[in-house]
Amino acid sequence: MRICSIASGSSGNCIYVGSDATHLLVDVGISGKRTEAGLKELGLTMREIDGILITHEHADHIAGLGVLERKYEVPVYATRGTIEAIKRNTSVGKIPEDLFCPVQADEKIIIKDLSCNPMRISHDAAEPVAYRISHGRKKVGIVTDLGNYNDYTVESLKGMDALLLEANHDVNMLQVGPYPYYLKQRILGDRGHLSNERAGQLLRELMHEKLQAVVLGHLSKENNLPELAYEAVRVEVTMAGVSKMEDEKPAMKLSDFPMYVAARSEPSGVIHIA
Repeated sequence: MRICSIASGSSGNCIYVGSDATHLLVDVGISGKRTEAGLKELGLTMREIDGILITHEHADHIAGLGVLERKYEVPVYATRGTIEAIKRNTSVGKIPEDLFCPVQADEKIIIKDLSCNPMRISHDAAEPVAYRISHGRKKVGIVTDLGNYNDYTVESLKGMDALLLEANHDVNMLQVGPYPYYLKQRILGDRGHLSNERAGQLLRELMHEKLQAVVLGHLSKENNLPELAYEAVRVEVTMAGVSKMEDEKPAMKLSDFPMYVAARSEPSGVIHIA
């Protein structure tokens, strides 16, 4: 099983997850041309994609959907609320009705040899979800666009082998930056985006001895820097000094698994889940 961020950031998101037999995209918030170019770097074409999982209807997650659907007719998996919101979005254009496959949070769907489990997230969209995708015992979580997290979030993401986790903004950069007050409040709110520090705090809750890799994604172009995101998460994890392993075992540290920051506009390295 493998995962690769084709693009990740406030200006566009597209994540590949696949096995030898099944190839999925989570969101297509970049142009169709860029999506195809990213897949080509992975040795794939859109005709090999078995499904597109959509987290929610904001432009940075569906910008390329209409073009790709009219050309390739790939099944689109999304919640009913998200599907209806996509249909109302005139910039997406017409997508054939029979390509939409409704999903519901906490109800598993099977796409060939991959299991996909949507989970609820807190974001200002119609009916947003994150996705947990598994192949046999291997599990990855793709979790962006959540203003906050709770016990449900933590329980839903326990035991992942790899995580792509939102680290959207540095709070200080956002507060002193050029965004208007209402937009700053939206981003900082419980239905906005996860800050670097909160991403680190969530990761602290999810660390376990079999975690193989973490990718920090959905960084804001205006309110974050890759080095700030990495360092803030590292500090939160280091300060915790604890893990979810048994108390008598040594605490898990960030050095026990690799952590990367997803590139904004180009594919990041492929992570192979052993």
